[in-house]
This record gives sequence, C-alpha cells and structure tokens, in this order.
Amino acid sequence: MTLDEIISARHSVRAFDPDRPVTQEQVSAMCEAARLAPSACNSQVWRFIAVTDPEQRRRICARGMGPILRNKFMRAAPLIIVGCAELDIIANKIGTKFTGIEYYQLDMGIAMEHIVLKATELGLGTCWVGWINEDNLREILGIPGHVRVMALLAVGYSTETVSPKRTRKPLRKIVFRDGWGAPFPE
Repeated sequence: MTLDEIISARHSVRAFDPDRPVTQEQVSAMCEAARLAPSACNSQVWRFIAVTDPEQRRRICARGMGPILRNKFMRAAPLIIVGCAELDIIANKIGTKFTGIEYYQLDMGIAMEHIVLKATELGLGTCWVGWINEDNLREILGIPGHVRVMALLAVGYSTETVSPKRTRKPLRKIVFRDGWGAPFPE
C-alpha cells in the first residue's frame, strides 16, 4: 500500500476479533514506527505499554475509562496500547513555560498516529480512546506519578463488514492561503 492508500484506509474500528491475536512482530513494528517519530528537541518523551494480558485488558476496560462512556468495544481488542509521556526538563518544562505550548502532547499525537498508520499497513484496525481515567490507569499498570497517561489505542483485526462512511470537509473549508480566510484553490 502507498502512504495515500494507508491514510485513506485508516478508520476508527469499533469491532474486533477477540480470537485473533496481534503478534509480537506486529507490536514491535508499530512501536518502531512510533520510535521514529519526530519530537520537540528530540526529547522522545513517549512511552508505550502494550497490554495483551486478558485480565489487564479487562481491568483497563472496567476502570481505566472516563466516567459514563466505557467504550465497550475495547473489550474485544486483543491489544491495547497505552500511550504515556515521560516529560523531560528542556522541551516540556522550560519550553512550555516560554511558549505556553505543551510539546509532549504534540509529540505523543505524532507518535501514536505513526502506530495507527503502521497498524493499517499491517492489516490491523485501531481506535484512539482519549476518554480515560488517568489515575485508575496509573494504578492498574503501575505507572509512576511523573508520567502522564495520554491515550489508549485499541488494536486488532476488524470484524466490521463495511467501512464506515466518513465525510470530510473540502480543502477550501480547512486550508487558507497566506492568511486566515483567504481562499485556497482546489
């Protein structure tokens, strides 16, 4: 698949085959893609926990989600990747103080999306979950207090028979030329 085909094929999967595991080689390939992502000052703050143990996944699904919405579809995902950020002093403390930008959030978004795109290339489905209970995840997984838990990524083989239709805004609605609101030719 070309990169354009991978990007086009990617969608949020909410139905996984619980009996078809993600291999160690696939997990390594996805994490290698994340490792190669750019980061502020090359700080590489990302840390990932690949959760395949059924009991740990059950705990995450029972207690690691945000209140009310529990994302029940995650129960069937054979792999949950927990994206964490171990903040460094330069880019993520001092840099944020000067600019107000929390660079670790940008870095994590890039690295997690590298995982998503690699998973798609490998024939796997994914779904980002940002509605989390950080304190419970920290307790369940033994994550130290100085590490931020950013997001969960459900990964596995999709059982969806039809890809959901995704509508996207046209470029003229999201891209401007040389200043805000100036039309971008399509």
